[in-house]
Amino acid sequence: MADSKSEIAADARSLKELDAGIVRCRGCRLWERATQAVCGEGGARATVMLVGEQPGDQEDLTGKPFVGPAGKVLDEALEKAGVDRKDVYVTNAVKHFSWEPRGKRRMHKTPAQQEVAACLDWLLGEIRLITPRLIVCLGGTAVRALLGPKVKVLANRGKFFDSEWGPKILVTVHPSSILRVPPEDRAQAFESLVKDLARIRDL
Repeated sequence: MADSKSEIAADARSLKELDAGIVRCRGCRLWERATQAVCGEGGARATVMLVGEQPGDQEDLTGKPFVGPAGKVLDEALEKAGVDRKDVYVTNAVKHFSWEPRGKRRMHKTPAQQEVAACLDWLLGEIRLITPRLIVCLGGTAVRALLGPKVKVLANRGKFFDSEWGPKILVTVHPSSILRVPPEDRAQAFESLVKDLARIRDL
């Protein structure tokens, strides 16, 4: 029986088996401070996979991806782009919450490259099992995981790339970036995200 992370990810026959491996993963130290691993969510035969960076505070507590403020932005953008979230599979490049304390709050900390690399087997396992036609990379961490460090988000947003795993890859910003834009520019930034996500329909 497969017992290493790469073997489990490569040999899992279902998302349930794969998720069980993710929950047990100790491939990096992020699990030590996280409440739980956060697996992907969506249909096992979804044609589109959305890949974000990592779980946030609310995702870490609930065990579900994209349920916090960034998730609400994503839901609104998908709806306006004419894409039903129920028709896509949503996951993250990193499965545990990377954070640092700030007072009583747990603040997001960008995952280190070795943490992204430690989770890549799980992400590739999800791609293998779901066989999506399109992967949407939401932000720099997802882009680096699947396309490498030379592909920059802002220079390539809205563009399609071929991938060695089969599906096309669409690059755009992470929904959380909209929340960091000054209020007077937020509507325009949101519309740009909607425009990128509407390209899903091109395939």
